[in-house]
Amino acid sequence: MINKTVILTALILLAVNPGNGISAEVEIGLKADDSGIKEFYLAIGDHYSAPEQEIMVVKKRGMPDDDLPVVYFLARRAGVQPGVIIDLRLDGKSWMDISLHYGLTADIFYVDVKEDPGPPYGKAYGYFKNKPRKEWKNIRLSDSDIVNFVNLGFISSYYGYSPNEVIKMRSNGESFVKINGKVKHAKGQGKAPASTKAAAKTEKQKAKGKNK
Repeated sequence: MINKTVILTALILLAVNPGNGISAEVEIGLKADDSGIKEFYLAIGDHYSAPEQEIMVVKKRGMPDDDLPVVYFLARRAGVQPGVIIDLRLDGKSWMDISLHYGLTADIFYVDVKEDPGPPYGKAYGYFKNKPRKEWKNIRLSDSDIVNFVNLGFISSYYGYSPNEVIKMRSNGESFVKINGKVKHAKGQGKAPASTKAAAKTEKQKAKGKNK
């Protein structure tokens, strides 16, 4: 009886104020999820200072889960709203084309690692390894390369986790949603050390300064 009352009340509220439909749907979606997606979205929101509801709206525009960090990474770097990046993506542009549109070159995606990575990162890292740093801006990465790099940087930075360990999990074919869950579990509370958070903050400030 209580459940029926709650459902009826929710339907009445939606009928009276349909503008709240998205946020209600977002909240229900997050609470109902138990496959690790909720944790992934929350981590993205925390790392990129994005509201949970916004992330769900972005997702509903057709972005695959593993692409969500790319949307926010480029939006922050370019100094635009995530919706602007999505519009360009849905218009058929590659992630590299969108980056170059805002004067962002391949070097922004690079994540330093201690060991030579294997697939699916080996070929992409080869582009950087075979060129002097001053020529990295001329590198063109594929969509999959950029998705892999951005998620690698996001997860390793957010949790203070070894990039090489993330690469090993990715090489087994695991999605970044699953990798995020495993790293969060391994780190206990799922929070990066203060030094890592400070480094991430400095990086954000640098990106902000470049857009002025």
